Amino acid sequence: MKTTEKIRKIIIKRFPKRLAITALLSLGIHMPLFAQDTLLIADGYIDVVKGKTVKDVVIVVSGNKIIKVTEQDKLTDRTAYKIIDLSGKTLVPGVMDMHVHLAGDAEDDFLAAQNYSIPRQTVKAVKNAKLTLLAGFTTVRDLGASGYTVIATRDGINAGEIPGPRVWAVGNPISITGGHCDDNFSAPEKLSIAGGVADGPWAVRAKVRENIKYGANAIKVCATGGVFSKGTKVGVQQLTYEEIKAAVDEAHMRGLTIAAHAHGTSGIKASIKAGIDSIEHCSFMDKEAIKMAIKAGTYLSCDIYNTEYTLAFGAENGVPEENINKEKQVSKAQRESFRQAVKAGANMVFGSDAAIYPHGDNGKQFSRMVTFGMTPIQALQAATINSAALLKQDNLGQIKPGFMADIIAVDGDPLKNISLMENVTFVMKDGQVYKQQ
Repeated sequence: MKTTEKIRKIIIKRFPKRLAITALLSLGIHMPLFAQDTLLIADGYIDVVKGKTVKDVVIVVSGNKIIKVTEQDKLTDRTAYKIIDLSGKTLVPGVMDMHVHLAGDAEDDFLAAQNYSIPRQTVKAVKNAKLTLLAGFTTVRDLGASGYTVIATRDGINAGEIPGPRVWAVGNPISITGGHCDDNFSAPEKLSIAGGVADGPWAVRAKVRENIKYGANAIKVCATGGVFSKGTKVGVQQLTYEEIKAAVDEAHMRGLTIAAHAHGTSGIKASIKAGIDSIEHCSFMDKEAIKMAIKAGTYLSCDIYNTEYTLAFGAENGVPEENINKEKQVSKAQRESFRQAVKAGANMVFGSDAAIYPHGDNGKQFSRMVTFGMTPIQALQAATINSAALLKQDNLGQIKPGFMADIIAVDGDPLKNISLMENVTFVMKDGQVYKQQ
């Protein structure tokens, strides 16, 4: 046994990988050498930087990294690889959704779900993490869940215990007393206060610190009222500029990015001025707000698909009339704000607000982004290189040597038909295949 191991080590050291494999096999040594590299063969891949489909290439994956992207006829010796033949398909970098809520389900009775226990919500998050990954979303940012449910889910994913995307999770979103992100559905005598409630700049700083203490790797503040809260006006600012700035300074000091839920114009402007990294929803943006976002480099995340689900199924799912009426109020304005921001050249990311519609349907937003002003490549860039830039991850969002092996595939070319992104047929994350049709 010792002699065989010694021979194996000498061969590995002295010979290139492919020759080493051949030599060991010829000697009848079948002991593990190293994980076999994977070769992906497809009709082409989307170069999201250059904005085009590159044909007749092969992708080599070693471990969890892409190590080579080359023309098919330049890689003639394929004996050393595990080959995955994806002929007829186009490869796309694993896409990213910058606004999800894994611990909730749109299909559940709305009011009953307000009283789900933390363990119940965690089970939901585990289920929805898998659905999201299988839909081709290999990275997500979860922008609010009670009880650190999604942080626990993220840690389970990272430990290899459950399948799911990479997760940036904020923990408890920060809200004023009685604001959007507080618990306004419970009776007063229950004294129910959401975990992220804080009033005043120092209290806000304390909540940021508390979230980080329990594992948050991103932060969120609720700067304005919202659609799915009780008793809040969508366009009205809630957190003051000083409170938002306190959260921004604390998050940035700790090396975290920070998002602001902001529908109304004043809340959007206050958030941009305070240095927020991304504005969520962006429903009532005027030209000045868009100019401010462009000048500051602020990313805009507009959930322009989910309104269709809410208006079609909200009442059936028990969503109160107050909330459905607020959805009607913001939907048209939000899509127009999206259109104007795209036209002006603002930084845009893909954010869908999954949980307001069923998880796994995230890809349906791509076609709406194109309908309301983007080209197909802009929509894909929003979900890849732009989202990677927002997260400050320089090894995600591209099919390129040195990048993480997050690769998905669709039947056909999404630059010709963006709706193909609604049916992802192959999913690789971190070099591991989770779905292959």
